[in-house]
Amino acid sequence: MRVNLPSLVAILLGLLFGAVALLLSPAKAFLAVVGVAGAVTILRFPFWGLLLFALVATFMPYSTINLGIRSTVSEAILALTWGAVLWNSFLARWPDTPSLTRRPTDQMLLWLMVFSVFPFIVGQVTIHADSSGVANWLRWLLNLSGVFLCAKLLVDHKHRESLVIALLLGSLAMLVLSIAVFVRTRSGAGIAPVLALFNYGNFDMLKFGLEAMSSRMGSPWMHPNAIGGIMALLLPLAFCFGMTEQGWKRALGLVVACLGAAALLLASSRGAMVSLALVLLWMATRRVPYTGRLLMIGAALTVVLVMAYPPLQERLATIFSSSNASTEVRFDEYRMFPQAVASYPFGIGFKVDPPVPDTHLLGISNLWLNYIYKTGIVGMLFFIAVTVRWWREARPENGPIRLTKDNAIWLGTTAGILSALVSGLFDHYFSFAVVMVALFWLMVGINVLEARRLFPARLPQVKPVVFRKPVLDGAKP
Repeated sequence: MRVNLPSLVAILLGLLFGAVALLLSPAKAFLAVVGVAGAVTILRFPFWGLLLFALVATFMPYSTINLGIRSTVSEAILALTWGAVLWNSFLARWPDTPSLTRRPTDQMLLWLMVFSVFPFIVGQVTIHADSSGVANWLRWLLNLSGVFLCAKLLVDHKHRESLVIALLLGSLAMLVLSIAVFVRTRSGAGIAPVLALFNYGNFDMLKFGLEAMSSRMGSPWMHPNAIGGIMALLLPLAFCFGMTEQGWKRALGLVVACLGAAALLLASSRGAMVSLALVLLWMATRRVPYTGRLLMIGAALTVVLVMAYPPLQERLATIFSSSNASTEVRFDEYRMFPQAVASYPFGIGFKVDPPVPDTHLLGISNLWLNYIYKTGIVGMLFFIAVTVRWWREARPENGPIRLTKDNAIWLGTTAGILSALVSGLFDHYFSFAVVMVALFWLMVGINVLEARRLFPARLPQVKPVVFRKPVLDGAKP
């Protein structure tokens, strides 16, 4: 009897499910079956994997799974999606994407990834720590690869809109959970039992950190400044998307924008507040509709929240003070940063995050300087080159900017990326923090694809290949 490939796969899956049912508890067996079914579905439809990543990464970004190697669920889905893309490419089911010469931002990002081999090797030799530099480096590369996944999977505007909806749905679930828990418990540590349910790693240390910042809202992003950075990245997109859509899509965008603004205040992330305010002012100077109203609504919401929540009054009273403990730490970081560069001129690589253990040095709360700390000055220059390439592709034309349904995703992602980059002056999360980095580069991938659709004249021109006829003997050339 001949057994074809589909029958063989069915037999193997049946044996696998039978073994799972025998060896695991009913609850774990059910989760295992759902996981395997989801993995098979993603292998067949990779775009669904990207949608699932957007949902999980914004709702429970650091939920972990242990499959021999402990990893976040978000990164596992991202890796599985890449596996599905490669599998479908092997089966010749995949359309060709434009060459890198037609994708300048992608090309420069690839050079940054290639250069990272050098600081990775330096860090492996010079830094002595128990953590795995190889695993950390590979995870960082995986998080950067969202730009290339977008080029493969987001082939048209409809796919990009679906991904934006997934990002907003995940953000809505995260915001509703975080705000509801904080309103009920009045403590940032109130989210700890939920994070335990999500199987977060290093839970004891995480709970201690949340209790130390109990006056600020906790969230699945763990640190209040981290949720501030994510809101700075996603709020402009939610606003632009909501203002140009109708029905439930409009409600989704505007609700995420309003709840995100409230979360920003409750988390008291000053870097995110300043960056969003600056980007909104830039949009207002470019005469983007509704930005003036949004600034006034934000100011009114701030007044209401401050009056209703006394701890927020105390936090805002000292948040921009030079005597603030967080401000003093940042001044110390900048003061000692030259010593860190002198000690590690080629970067510390990927074994550990700054500061290096068993040294008197401090880390640095700055996106660009953190690139120097990890990959050296050349690494930072490569990152700057990527941002310059991105801006050349995505920048708006001169004059007022009209917000329409056709350009809402482009404008929202452009403003969000600018806000994230400005927040990099105050925090370092969008440089090497896993999942946050992945969402940042996913937004870049969406943005450049929309920019290439809206501004095709900016694409590098491909020189046509001219074939000359051979000159025959005795004939005139």
